[in-house]
Amino acid sequence: MSGTVHTATDQVIETVPHPYHLVDPSIWPLLGAIAAMTTFAGIILAAHLHFYYLIGAGLIFDGTIMYVWWRDVVREARTPGMHQIITQIGLRYGMALFISSEVMFFVSFFWNYFNYFFYPDKMGMAFAPVWPPQGITTIDPFAIPLFNTMVLLLSGTTVTWAHHCLLENDQKNLVRGLGVTVILGLMFLCGQAWEYTHSPFPFYHGGIFASSFFIATGFHGVHVIIGTIFLIVCYFRAKSGQFTPERHFGFEAAAWYWHFVDVVWLFLFVCIYFLGRSAIVAG
Repeated sequence: MSGTVHTATDQVIETVPHPYHLVDPSIWPLLGAIAAMTTFAGIILAAHLHFYYLIGAGLIFDGTIMYVWWRDVVREARTPGMHQIITQIGLRYGMALFISSEVMFFVSFFWNYFNYFFYPDKMGMAFAPVWPPQGITTIDPFAIPLFNTMVLLLSGTTVTWAHHCLLENDQKNLVRGLGVTVILGLMFLCGQAWEYTHSPFPFYHGGIFASSFFIATGFHGVHVIIGTIFLIVCYFRAKSGQFTPERHFGFEAAAWYWHFVDVVWLFLFVCIYFLGRSAIVAG
């Protein structure tokens, strides 16, 4: 039940019988789950057997599903009468709960890190256990990590500027703010890629410290990629004039997500980069 009917000229007639929104049946969630499973299976094969074709197919599959699914979501958002006030409130609650679940996702990584940070004897080493482990040369937090921190914090200010411009109906600066935010997001990803390729400890066989480091910062990098794609979609929607001061939840959700990415990075920088570099904790 979509709450709308279409005439021969595809003119939308509002026939919403209640303020709630019931989505139409869609195949995209199922195909999205299959695409994600294909990608993760490809990652496993690439890591252990150096077979890269499946991960390539999975990424193409993911991109295709993202495009067609978001296309339908954008069409739905632009349909007059589809999203009533109660629906808009529900969307905001849903985004807030989603970000809350993401917070707990990263809490598990920090829990793992501090479990060994404060109790390095749990690593099961015969010699005196310390954190960081003996033989590990950590990354200088005041090199690329500090640069990435400044870039990400600046991107938080530019997306806030873009939001302010939207509320003032300043479409020109809205597009500029989103464009600068996207560029800063790509700069962060380039910095992290350089850091990974020049890491003083290996990705494979690097022990507990390397595993804790790469899983926490790596998943944050994945979230930056997702957030950047989110903002790129908003950038092109803004260029086509799809956002108004009254109706712009798509942009608002992207801004919330981006601020979440900013805050998580601050915790990563302090806890993993700075404390991991400066503190030697013995069990």
